[in-house]
Formats: sequence, C-alpha cells, structure tokens
Amino acid sequence: MIANILLMSAPAGGESGNPILSFLPIILMFGVFYFLLIRPQSKRQKEAEKMRTELQKGDHVVTTGGIHGTIEGMKDNDVLLIKTATDTKLHVSRSAVTAVKPK
Repeated sequence: MIANILLMSAPAGGESGNPILSFLPIILMFGVFYFLLIRPQSKRQKEAEKMRTELQKGDHVVTTGGIHGTIEGMKDNDVLLIKTATDTKLHVSRSAVTAVKPK
C-alpha cells in the first residue's frame, strides 16, 4: 500500500521539459510591455524635450498649470518670461511648458 502511494507521487517518464520554453511566456510579456508601454513613453519624452529646447520668443505656449501666453523673453537658459492675455508677465521655468500652440 505505501509502495503504491510512493509510485503515484513520483514523476512519470522522467522528462523535465525544455528550460527555454518555460521562460518563453516571461520573455513575451517583457516584449509586449516594451513595445506597448516603455518605447512610446520614451518617444514622447524625447519629443517634449526637443519642443522645450526649440522654444523661441513669440511662441504661444501652454504651461502645466494651464496658463496660456506668449513668450516675451528668456532669462538665463531655464526661465521664460510669458505674457498672458491680461498683459500680466510671469516668470516660468522652461520645464513647465507642455505645449506650443500654432500661431
């Protein structure tokens, strides 16, 4: 009786399978995450950085706070002087600009 229980719990055939096939689902999931999440996000970050480096005087911009205005000048390399519709001038960090509106 005990011998039958031990034989039933032992693996049948002695085959252990290919170790590469056992990692295939993990590799496929990483590939899907890369092409659907990581790659598009890094592409958007590069485009945003390029847009921020190409800002010029006279560009109509939108900041992260939702302020719409026109670039009146640049102070140093990181601070922009933005003029709003009410003729208010604001000093805004270059990294706060999220979009450039068409003229």
